[in-house]
Amino acid sequence: MESVRFHFNKIAISILLLAGLWIAYTSIFIPVSSPESNASIPREGFNAPDFSLTTLDAVEIQLSSLRGKVVFINFWTSWCPACKQEMPAIQELHEESPDIIVLAINATDQDKLEDVDQFVNEHPITFDVLLDKDGIVSRLYQVKALPTSFFIDKEGVIRKVVYGGPIAKSLLLAEISALIEEP
Repeated sequence: MESVRFHFNKIAISILLLAGLWIAYTSIFIPVSSPESNASIPREGFNAPDFSLTTLDAVEIQLSSLRGKVVFINFWTSWCPACKQEMPAIQELHEESPDIIVLAINATDQDKLEDVDQFVNEHPITFDVLLDKDGIVSRLYQVKALPTSFFIDKEGVIRKVVYGGPIAKSLLLAEISALIEEP
């Protein structure tokens, strides 16, 4: 019986020692501002990470240049059924709310450019479609599901994140209305 208790204590101490070493390692070698830390995860109440991408028309857009305006960012691909389903609602939002900047970021690293062009031609999209050719912005925003949408206020703060979809037009309008009405 004492032998079993001795081995159990030995295992418990080993586990605690390993856990302590892991905590020490992560606190020393993974700084708070690194992409691996939770502090850099784009989330509600925190500043939206800045980026610069090119549109289908070869116009460069930088998020920080849009400060002072409400921005709706939608990550999508042409092969995503939920993305296809929500595009008409996003287009309606764009048409009904001219004060809103809509940025549709195509995960081009997961899509073919000709498929993006075909998608845009099949859907009456009049807002900016940005190409994330290397997936850098998708990784920066830690997009794990498509579509993923970010509502950003005039100060550049993420106010709501919606993972997966399709996003309902009523939710789009409610969230945008709340952001427009803020002083």
